Amino acid sequence: MRVREAMSDVVLTIGPGHTLRAASRLMAERNVGAAVVVDSEMPGHGILTERDVLRSLGAGEDPDTELVAAHLTDKLVFAEPDWSLEEAAVAMVRGGFRHLIVMDRGEAVGVVSVRDIVRCWSDDGSICDVPESARRFVTA
Repeated sequence: MRVREAMSDVVLTIGPGHTLRAASRLMAERNVGAAVVVDSEMPGHGILTERDVLRSLGAGEDPDTELVAAHLTDKLVFAEPDWSLEEAAVAMVRGGFRHLIVMDRGEAVGVVSVRDIVRCWSDDGSICDVPESARRFVTA
């Protein structure tokens, strides 16, 4: 299975000047764990994740004054739509990421998460069948 089949193609984009509270509100409204950060004055893309917000809150920072720009990771790996889910999983494990921005010809076309990969592997059985003991945790 390929990244394009697992990724969410609805990408929440925010700017580096958003506050963490505003970014969190948008992420919660869209029910996503990451937002792609786009700055017209800077090349490339960034990403803000739930983990970034939690780290800031845990450090006692004010989400109403902290800006997204101060919480972007400096090490990014971008997935391609043609990558296998295994390639994406390896990139996530090696980089310590739970989300990858999917780029196609320089454009962000999606985001793939660990949850997306696990869902696909569970649904199509490419790793193994979901054991009966775990089925009680599966909701429709």
